[in-house]
Formats: sequence, structure tokens, C-alpha cells
Amino acid sequence: MTNATINFQTATGHEVLAAVGKKILRPGGRAATEQLFQWAGFKPGETVLELASSFGYSAIALAQRYHVRVVGIEKNPNSVARARTNIAAAGLSSQVEIIEGDIFHLDRIAEQFDYVLAEAILTMQSPPGKAKLLSTIRDRLKPGGKFLSHELLARSRETEIHKALAQAIRVNSTPLSEFNWMSTCATAGFQVEQHQTGAMELLNLRRLLQDEGILNTVRILWNILRYPQLRERVSAIHQVFQQYQQDLSYIIMCATRV
Repeated sequence: MTNATINFQTATGHEVLAAVGKKILRPGGRAATEQLFQWAGFKPGETVLELASSFGYSAIALAQRYHVRVVGIEKNPNSVARARTNIAAAGLSSQVEIIEGDIFHLDRIAEQFDYVLAEAILTMQSPPGKAKLLSTIRDRLKPGGKFLSHELLARSRETEIHKALAQAIRVNSTPLSEFNWMSTCATAGFQVEQHQTGAMELLNLRRLLQDEGILNTVRILWNILRYPQLRERVSAIHQVFQQYQQDLSYIIMCATRV
């Protein structure tokens, strides 16, 4: 993104982080996503629906590594265009498709999938929004299909964290406790087969290096220094993460449609 395409004051947290060049925007980083993929046990020829596919990086990686067919849904038209360019450059246009659309209207996709992947999506919804989205996700899964989820976890002070995050990232971010995540999935018709929690270190330097590599980490830090408005927003997000570092974590879940 550039100054012409993003309002630094009103942009959501993930838009701000993408604007500085961050590619891995998941609460538990690359390692947590890798664990989620190991649990999934993808087989060649299976199908994956990815929610909020952004620039297509995850969809491309899934197709290349596991030889699955991926359909991504993304609301932002600029992200859709960039994702399609990335997919074409990777030579995967016959294996990966990005649809411009709203994740709350998955009923417009007739196909059912072996997997639905949603990372840092449910957290951004209110409790009724979580229930509605999980219902539509279940409908898009084949019987016995797997829902792969990677979200923020509030170990305590859920209401306080919700308020602080919503102010910093300009989204109604509502992390749940471990128990409440499990209950929410069960109510929606999912059996959580495996799950893991861990520290949320999205903006820590060590995690940046692990997730982004040296060159992109330098690029991210340079962009933060270069643009004062971006620096202000990133600093505010980082301060909330630091303030609640003992209470704010990540959770990954591999759940089966029952």
C-alpha cells in the first residue's frame, strides 16, 4: 500500500502492518501456522477455502507445498488484484483462485471443501459475528471436513483487552479465553481435535526475524522510521501488545465438522 491508498489514521491494524511491509500477520507467527498445517494432513488434490486471503501468499504456499487446490476469498479489490498477479507469477493460475467477496456471504460459493482456513479472522468479529461466520464456514465444509483456525487468545481481562485492541487497531477485536473458544466452536457444530496456545509476539524483533527474514525485517523497520504517521500507529499497536503481554496469546485449533 502507499500513501494514496491508505488513510493511516483510520486504517485497520492489519492494513497498517501490511503497509509497512509485513507479510506474516498471524498472532502466533509462521511457526504456529506450520503446526496447524501439520495437523491438517493435506493430501494432493484436496480442496481448501481460505478466508481473507489478502495478497495470496498463504494460498500460493499451500498449493506449492501440498499440491492442493485453493480458493481464496478477499474483500479488498486492490488485494485481489495483487493476489492474482502473485498467483500468475508463481504459475499457479490453474490451481489457485481468488474470489472478490465478503466472508459473510460464503453461501455464494456452491462448492464444499475438505478444509476451511481462517487466520486472525474470527477474533475480529463480535460474539454474534463469530457465531454467524462459523455457521457459514460449517456449511462450506464437506461432512468430516476440517476447520483450521489461528486466533488471538485472552488468558484473562477479556473485556479490558477488547477495548484496548479495538482502539489501537480500529477493529472490534474480541479475543476469547481458551474455554470460550472451545465452547464457541462446539456450539457451531465443530469438534476441536487438536489445539495449542502460546505467546503472542507479532511485533517483537525476534519474531519479526523468524517470520520475515533479515531483508524484509530491515525493510519494515525502515518504513516505520520513514513514515511518521505509520510509526505512530504501529507504536500504538505495539504498546497494547506489550501492556497485555502476560494476558494476550494465540490459539490454533484443528476442528472437524460434526
